[in-house]
Amino acid sequence: MILRSLNVLTDTETASATVHVKNGRIERVGSYDETDGEVVDCGALTVMAGLVDSHVHVNEPGRTEWEGFETATRAAAAGGVTTIVDMPLNSIPPVTTVGAVRAKVAAMRGKCRVDVALWGGAVPGNAGEFAAMLDEGVAGFKCFLVDSGVPEFGHLDARGLAEAMDALRRTDAPLIVHAELPGPIDAARAALFGDAGSYRRYLASRPPAAEDEAIALVAETARRSGARAHIVHLSSAGGLEILERARDARVALTAETTPHYLYFDAEHVPDGATEFKCAPPIREHANRERLWKRLGELIAIVSDHSPCTPELKKMAEGDVEHAWGGIASLQFALPIVWTEAKRRGVPLAAIARRMTQGTAELAGLGARKGRLASGYDADIVVWDPNATFTVTPDIVQHRHKVTPYLGRTLHGVVKTTYVRGQKVWDDGRAIGDPVGEWIRR
Repeated sequence: MILRSLNVLTDTETASATVHVKNGRIERVGSYDETDGEVVDCGALTVMAGLVDSHVHVNEPGRTEWEGFETATRAAAAGGVTTIVDMPLNSIPPVTTVGAVRAKVAAMRGKCRVDVALWGGAVPGNAGEFAAMLDEGVAGFKCFLVDSGVPEFGHLDARGLAEAMDALRRTDAPLIVHAELPGPIDAARAALFGDAGSYRRYLASRPPAAEDEAIALVAETARRSGARAHIVHLSSAGGLEILERARDARVALTAETTPHYLYFDAEHVPDGATEFKCAPPIREHANRERLWKRLGELIAIVSDHSPCTPELKKMAEGDVEHAWGGIASLQFALPIVWTEAKRRGVPLAAIARRMTQGTAELAGLGARKGRLASGYDADIVVWDPNATFTVTPDIVQHRHKVTPYLGRTLHGVVKTTYVRGQKVWDDGRAIGDPVGEWIRR
C-alpha cells in the first residue's frame, strides 16, 4: 500500500510525499510521484504518524463499568491514536505485581482496536517487584505523592520516592510521578469557604504550591539517584521553571501536560460543572497562557483520559468537592490541542511531535512507534486540520458520554486511522476486527 498526499508530516516538515507500507511497517517515505503499487490518494489531507497517548486510564479489569479496552481503544482509533499506554491504577488488581500485569494482558485479549502498552505501579513496599515487572514488559512505573483516590493504590512519601528511584537507577525505565504534596493541600483545605459545588473552592483546595513543591522534590531526588523521572499532567506553570533548572543541571527530569490545561481556564468553569474536575485542577487563564508560551519545556501532550460512571461524577447534584476527578478526552485530544495551537499560530509539527515521538520515547517505544520513518510500524492517521466538527453525544466513542467538551466546536477531523498498516477507523466508523496488540517495552 502507498499513501499519497500533498501534506505528509514527517519529523520536521510537511511536504508532498508518499508513504510506502509493507508487511505492517513503513518501508520508506518517498517522493510524491513514486506510485508503483496500490495507491491510496489522500489529496490534500494531512498524513502523519498515529498518536501515542502515554496517559490513559482504561480501568479493566475490576472497574470496566468506568471504561474498558473495547470502548477505550475504539475511541482512540476514532481520534487518530494508534497506541495507548494504560495507567496501573483504577483497575483491580492495580498493576503493582507480575501477576497483575498478566491479569491486564489477559483482560485486553481480543478487544483492542489499537496497540496497548502498560505502565506498572510504584506503591509503598513494592520496589522489589520492579525488575521482574520490567522483564514482564511494563514501560516504567507510575507513583502518586498524594492520595490517589482509590484505596488499592497507596502513595509514596519522600523516602518511598527515593527507594523507587534507587530501584530504577540502573534501568532506562522512568518513574512517572503525580506531583502534588499533601502538606500544601491540607493547609489550603483548612482555610476553605463556600459550598461543595463551587469550582473556585475546589481550585483553592489544590494550590500551585502543592504541585511546585512536589516537582522540586522529584527533581532533587532524581538528581541524587541518577534515575529518570517524569512529571505527569503538569498544570502549574510555576513548575516549568523548576524543570528548566533541572535540565540545566543535567537532571533526567521531563514533563507533560494535557489538552484540558491547554484549552480551558478556571475563569470559565461554571460552579457545579463536575465534568471539569480533575487533579491537579484546571487553573487560571494567565497560567494557561504561560503553559502555551513555554510549551518547549515539555516533551509530551497526553489526554490523561480518566473516566468514571456518570453517578460518580455527581452531575445531578453539582457536587464538585465529592465528584470523581478525571476528564474524558482520549478521542478528541488531537483536535482539542490543534484548535488552540491554530488560534495561536503554533505550528502543527510542534504539537504533533509531543503527541507522537515524545510520548513514544517516554514509554520506551521510540524504536517502532511515533514516527513516519523507515522501519517503524505503519501507524498512520489521515485527517483534515482545516475542517471543524461539534462534539455531540452521538459521536463519543468512550463508554460514557460525560466530557467537558460536549457542545464545543473543534478544528481537525480524523478521516482514517491505520494500525500496523491495517485500517481500524474510516469515515466515522470502526473497521474490521480488533487488531490491537500488547506492546512490551
